[in-house]
Amino acid sequence: MDAVELAKRCEADGASRIIYTDISRDGTREGVNLEETLKLARSVRIPVIASGGVATLEDIRRLLPLEADGVEGVIVGRAPLTNGSFSLKAATSLSL
Repeated sequence: MDAVELAKRCEADGASRIIYTDISRDGTREGVNLEETLKLARSVRIPVIASGGVATLEDIRRLLPLEADGVEGVIVGRAPLTNGSFSLKAATSLSL
């Protein structure tokens, strides 16, 4: 089952939001899969939280335009925060 189909089923079953993690990018620090996150967000009426691959503040900035399509947040793993890529304060200063 693909992510869009699963998200639609979860929405129909009463989920209030979807956490979308592209597991092929999780832990890779290659950036969030913007195309698939947007596709999923546009397919449901509930908010989507992006996850998987965040390495820099630029990865978070790239998500900002997707807010209009239903992406309400992002999950950042510990690696960018512990290796000094950016601080929690810097990340939370961005609006998403």
